[in-house]
Amino acid sequence: MQQTTQHIMMVRPVSFGYNPQTAENNAFQKQMPQDTQVLAKAQAEFDGMVNMLQAAGVDVLVFNDTPQPPKPSAVFPNNWVSFHEEGIVILYPMYAPNRREERQEEILIGIEKKFSKQILLDFSPYETMGKYLESTGSMIIDRPNKLIYACRAERTHEQILQIVAEKLEYQYLLFDARDENQQLIYHTNVMMCMGIDFAVICLEAITNAQERQQVVEALQKTGKQIVEISQDQVKQFAGNMLEVTNAKGERLLVMSERAFKSLTPEQVNTLEKSVRIVAPPLYTIEDYEGGSARCMMAEIFLPLKEEVAG
Repeated sequence: MQQTTQHIMMVRPVSFGYNPQTAENNAFQKQMPQDTQVLAKAQAEFDGMVNMLQAAGVDVLVFNDTPQPPKPSAVFPNNWVSFHEEGIVILYPMYAPNRREERQEEILIGIEKKFSKQILLDFSPYETMGKYLESTGSMIIDRPNKLIYACRAERTHEQILQIVAEKLEYQYLLFDARDENQQLIYHTNVMMCMGIDFAVICLEAITNAQERQQVVEALQKTGKQIVEISQDQVKQFAGNMLEVTNAKGERLLVMSERAFKSLTPEQVNTLEKSVRIVAPPLYTIEDYEGGSARCMMAEIFLPLKEEVAG
């Protein structure tokens, strides 16, 4: 089981803007002044990131969002879908009603032109029960060790987490993670990133000492070097990173320019022993929508069709 992939799906925004429905429990979003250029700025940041990834040798599949209905958070497809090596595609129950519209059948059809899908698991009906799990926003997945890390939150319901873990034959570790204002962190992927041989994590956010120790022990047991980040660095999106590979097998760590600037020289040194850092500027997307580089990428682990045929 591979931890990383060279195949990434991204969705280019057409209705980007501040989303009040997600701001209810996303402390990273900022109520920004009206800016008529906000969509153009977000699209420029998106295109710049795609160009940087492609220049680094990553296979990026770009889909355009549809104008209707307006989907201000569509730039973050990693919350509604995940693609797995066994040919499994999972659709997830989403907290915000206007984000549920992001589950586009056209995107899944586009993915299936290149990749092989065996099974579709659709957990979106749990939305009617008020039970949510927002894919790799909620879950940090250690694929080789079949272990999911997740922080409790309104968008991460343990029952759905348990069902998904059972379907994938994974174990899970659930814990409380709070920001400096003692508010539950809404998505695990803003305070934790799983690499092949390292984990970037804000341990001070895990307020329960026993739960914190369980997380540390699990990471150590699975051979991960812990790169600890602070609450202040979390606010700069330093937890919102994703390790990917390129066509040559080179390891890349994708984060925003803001996140990169928040890292200490020691942290950068530690990470660069394993990966090359790719850090596009994403200031508009981060400020208006409260998500960063990792949220913009849905990893595709599905088998390529030519591999299946071969």
